[in-house]
Amino acid sequence: MAPGTTSQINAMLVVDDLQVRYGGVLAVAKVDLHVGAGEIVALVGGNGMGKSTTLRAIAGLNDCDRGSIRFDGAAVEHVPAHHRVTLGLSLVPEGRRLFPRLTVQRNLELGAYTRHDRGEIAESLDRALALFPVLKDRRTQLAGTMSGGEQQMLAIARGLMARPRFLMLDEPSWGVAPKLVTRILDAIQAVNAEGVSILLVEQNVRKALSIAARAYVIQTGRIVLEGAASDLLDDDDVKKAYLGL
Repeated sequence: MAPGTTSQINAMLVVDDLQVRYGGVLAVAKVDLHVGAGEIVALVGGNGMGKSTTLRAIAGLNDCDRGSIRFDGAAVEHVPAHHRVTLGLSLVPEGRRLFPRLTVQRNLELGAYTRHDRGEIAESLDRALALFPVLKDRRTQLAGTMSGGEQQMLAIARGLMARPRFLMLDEPSWGVAPKLVTRILDAIQAVNAEGVSILLVEQNVRKALSIAARAYVIQTGRIVLEGAASDLLDDDDVKKAYLGL
């Protein structure tokens, strides 16, 4: 299960030799990963190991010191973040980053800020509300007054308003009541079933590996293991050494 053992054929995203500094500190030393079309891939590891920084670099929110990021075969490491969104690459960030004093409806509309196709935006809104029916009943409610789970649903729905082909989710179960975690992960699988590739960072490692096809383990900013998610979850040595299970 060493890094680089699986094929990159038909990969939608290929990250090679990525190095990123965050606040002057080397947060990502060497990350190599790929995500195939239609895959759910998990990136797991302990706190402070570089997971969020990796996602932010792929999204264009952190500059890369070294390495390449290819999306749909094209180099995007120097493409501005908002242009990456228009290419179909979207990030639902850790901590949700909603606009708490705006309504649910307005937060969703802002998720489509790069789009101008009003009819298709309306269709995206309908799909997002169908995925999370509770949001339909909360459309006029201020986002900051909702529960943690409802806010996370809104954050994912807002990310979908950009009509991504590739969705990255950073800790979607963070601050969410246990009874809602399964509902959120079910929604992620439903999004994937529609053809959206997903790169998932998730503190609940068991849950993440249960829905992912493959997984990467990151430690001190480096990918140290790669393999089928089920294999990593079944390996007692891996669980004890890297996953805290």
